Amino acid sequence: MTTPCTPPPDSVSQHRQSAPKLLRAAVMTLSTTRTKENDLGGKYIAETLAAAGHTIVWYEVLKDDVATISAALGELRDRSDVDIIVTTGGTGISPMDVTIDAARTLFDRELTAFGVMFTMLSHEEVGMACLLSRATAGVMKDKVVFCLPGSPKACRLAMEKIILPEAGHIVKHAREAKR
Repeated sequence: MTTPCTPPPDSVSQHRQSAPKLLRAAVMTLSTTRTKENDLGGKYIAETLAAAGHTIVWYEVLKDDVATISAALGELRDRSDVDIIVTTGGTGISPMDVTIDAARTLFDRELTAFGVMFTMLSHEEVGMACLLSRATAGVMKDKVVFCLPGSPKACRLAMEKIILPEAGHIVKHAREAKR
């Protein structure tokens, strides 16, 4: 029996069933040293999304600075052919890691549980080194943005355990919030 505060057990599965299955994605690698030729993380994200049936509508390697990141995210936010944006790089604690600083200023809402879950899963793989990442996610208009570390292992973890299973569900809710 459910109480007024407890949703019926099938409500989450119903939400997932009505969520978009195929998304249009932008992938952004942020680095002072990487290029498209040596960008393992961004390539992995794009290839993994494409293999899952999603469409990559934009993929770039950009300089990790606030103005560049803000401009690119702002342009992607305003595109009608983008559902999710996945960034990789610039999430650490070094003064040169500014992805999170730029992205948070553009978020309408931050998905704080993403960072918590990513940290928990990272801890299982790298121990307390998980504390060095500021990975986060948020919503800009009806777009969902995932900001991942630059490590290919971190990209794999986030894609397999969080983003691929939940992106459509999150996009569905982001679109509802826009109405």
